[in-house]
Amino acid sequence: MTTPAAPLHITSPPAGSGRQAHWLALAGNPNSGKTTLFNALTGLRQKVGNYAGVTVEKKVGRMFNLHGQEVQVLDLPGTYSLSVRSPDEKVARDVLLGTVSDTPRPELIVCVADANNLERSLYLTSQILDLNLPVILVLNMMDLAKAAGVEIDIKNLESLLGVPIIPVVASKEVGLIPLKQAITRELEKPPARTWTLPVEIESEVQALALEFEKAHSMDNATAFANALAALSEDEHTIHENFPKSVHSTIVNAQAKLEATGLDWRDAMVESRYTWIQSICAQVVKQGDPNAVTMSEKIDHVLTHKVWGWITFLGMMSLMFFTIFTVAIYPMQWIEALFGALQSFAGNHLPVGVVRDLICSGVISGVGSVVIFLPQILILFFFIGLLEDTGYMARAAFLMDRLMNRVGLHGKSFIPLLCSFACAIPGVMAARTIENPKDRLVTIMIAPLMSCSARLPVYTIMIATMFPTDAVSNWQKALIMLGMYLLGALVAFALAWLFKKTLMKGRTPVLIMELPPYRIPAIKTVSVHLWNRASTFIRRAGTVILALSIVLWVLMTYPKTPDATPSVALANSVAGKIGHAIEPVIAPLGFDWRIGIGLVGSFAAREIFVSTMGMVFNIEDADETSPPLKDAFNDARRVDGTPLFTPAVCISLMVFYVLAMQCVSTVAVVRRETNSWRWPIFQIFYMTGLAYIGSFIAFNAVRFFFGS
Repeated sequence: MTTPAAPLHITSPPAGSGRQAHWLALAGNPNSGKTTLFNALTGLRQKVGNYAGVTVEKKVGRMFNLHGQEVQVLDLPGTYSLSVRSPDEKVARDVLLGTVSDTPRPELIVCVADANNLERSLYLTSQILDLNLPVILVLNMMDLAKAAGVEIDIKNLESLLGVPIIPVVASKEVGLIPLKQAITRELEKPPARTWTLPVEIESEVQALALEFEKAHSMDNATAFANALAALSEDEHTIHENFPKSVHSTIVNAQAKLEATGLDWRDAMVESRYTWIQSICAQVVKQGDPNAVTMSEKIDHVLTHKVWGWITFLGMMSLMFFTIFTVAIYPMQWIEALFGALQSFAGNHLPVGVVRDLICSGVISGVGSVVIFLPQILILFFFIGLLEDTGYMARAAFLMDRLMNRVGLHGKSFIPLLCSFACAIPGVMAARTIENPKDRLVTIMIAPLMSCSARLPVYTIMIATMFPTDAVSNWQKALIMLGMYLLGALVAFALAWLFKKTLMKGRTPVLIMELPPYRIPAIKTVSVHLWNRASTFIRRAGTVILALSIVLWVLMTYPKTPDATPSVALANSVAGKIGHAIEPVIAPLGFDWRIGIGLVGSFAAREIFVSTMGMVFNIEDADETSPPLKDAFNDARRVDGTPLFTPAVCISLMVFYVLAMQCVSTVAVVRRETNSWRWPIFQIFYMTGLAYIGSFIAFNAVRFFFGS
């Protein structure tokens, strides 16, 4: 463990001093607006990764103080206290204690509190004040507090806590200059602890703190914070979260407290709240307790057992309709751009392998995926709005009754909803679920939610089924909505099955805060979209580019001199692989060419589109080549019948709804479950499910509508 950092003192360093940037941590409760403040301070100067050894997301951004110096801002996971109940909370606590190997202990902590819920927010603040580091308390959402009639005596609160307090409205960037001024100033450490524990508990905490001081060279305040955290843990989490050298000391201290007959765990919490309540009584004036807030009025509709569902389904339908209408224009621009690039390369490069690789492999492959970027961004935009307005928690509340019927609660719905954008953050979001079995069930079914990578497959298949304007965009949107609903329904059915068999357990009770409704911050949503777009572009420029080149090589070699493109493809390595698996996939309506796409997309689902683009435009692809959907409509089997019939299109979409075709998701599931057992199980059960579902869909459509 590290010793506490010195007080933050930022002055202009001499030129060429090479002084490193200072570290500032943003801490706060979930829904306190902490991430909105992080985006306001750092803008687009952000990096997103993971903490070493865990899948907890690490967000670091750069800001510049009023002296023009760089400050590294760390957005910690939201937590209500420093007691560990989830990996997110453990990371937040360990960073503040300075025990994370790849992250320096912050020199300054900006604690973000919801001004509407000061008493609850001050619990975490009180724990942070115990860490003996400089602290700034930010009272966020002051506009909402004022609207609710809440008045806070900030000067008196500053005097009682002994730290600077800055009122802000992060969503409107109000109060940022005073906050930057506070960050720039030299700040003292908080005053000595003023809240007290019962005598019996105080003596054991101090004795345990002394052991931490001796074993790890801590100062008394940091050791005291560690001792409090250690005593609140159970035997299992003690071994996970604390060094082996103090395990027996912690257990012995807990045993002594048990022997006193006190309900000492509750007493530790009540001691803080007694102190917090005395402070709030002096500084907070509440509004009319009988007044109905605007959020409550809106909730009467949006959480209603009938109107709530109608609103939710209406928003989902609007989202898919927008994907089919608004996105079409930028998609056409991207298609024209890549067509021009392909034409330019074809006209200026000498005839040969390099030109074929650039035109048919690189430009065609990457372009076939990047063209769907507008649709993916629209999907992320809607999800960002749901989160930023506060509706996401209402959706979880609304879904709680349904989730209860499959053995889960509404909190599992948030990871599932996140999985509609990408299964990886969805799987990672399951960390907020306290019960290990419920967390595992949620992870097992999260990839069944149709992520944005499936969107290109659905779009091209629906366009192939309806090549003319005979079907409206609303009807196309409903078909796509049907694919999303299919994945959700299958996920719920499997959750019920898993909770009855492999992961049997009681249905949990939902306890969730409903944050007040907020007008979405344009900057926050824009930063969110920028991060997602840049991630997608990087993926297209690395993973998809590499796979496109590999697939081009497999579909080009060995060369067959003087052969037609279709014969050359059939004799290539990829063609032989496709022919080898054709007997297995034929019952689903697929031929060897679709088989090539299936094999390629096991690396990443969206690769299917670029693979099929190369399959049907393997040579001499230029701006005169027909669009992919036209190539699909013209594709024929050996007997001359159309390849992509409605039955095949639906069969293919159902396969992609249910199949586990994402290596990155497999890797994240492995890290989240700390075992290869569950990701391997996931691959096998989802692949089998996809095969059965596709087989049923193909034959059902043929039975009811003909071949």
